[in-house]
Amino acid sequence: MQLLLASGSPRRKELLERLGFPFEVAVSKTEEVMHEDMPPEKLAEQLALTKAQDVAQKYQSGLVIGADTIVVLENRILGKPATKEEARQMLSLLSGSLHQVITGLAVVDAGTGEKQVAHETTKVWFRPLEATEIEWYVETGEPMDKAGAYGIQGKGSILVDKIEGCYFNVVGLPLTRLYLMLKEMGVSLTA
Repeated sequence: MQLLLASGSPRRKELLERLGFPFEVAVSKTEEVMHEDMPPEKLAEQLALTKAQDVAQKYQSGLVIGADTIVVLENRILGKPATKEEARQMLSLLSGSLHQVITGLAVVDAGTGEKQVAHETTKVWFRPLEATEIEWYVETGEPMDKAGAYGIQGKGSILVDKIEGCYFNVVGLPLTRLYLMLKEMGVSLTA
């Protein structure tokens, strides 16, 4: 069955390639609407489902994978920074603290509308950061397209003290959770 990734994220594309499934990228054009009153886990799931359903409606068949990653610090959702100043503020908030990275996942069958929705949560602890480290990191440009203003797989790895949970979730695509969802929908690496 054809797999479609409803994301333009190069990180998600690279992670899905690691599994060895053949797939195509079909970027969703939906606008992300942050419902602040919704629990973060449900918000991440809803955003992922909206993306997957947006792409699914354009195809006759295939499984569409939607994903959305958010960073939550003390019930506050940190999205992607719009400016360098916003990135500095987010990194200052995360410095020396524990936060959660939540990725919502949705797999939608374009032919039948059948869907699976789930989320993965990883706890991430930042070490205390010096102002010069935050400034250096912001100037690398890496924080600008990432929830929470950091990428654990890049230069941002030096900001992280430890994690509890799925590393790939922090990068943006929890591979084990996704594989189990695909398997449930009839797609397996071993079949």
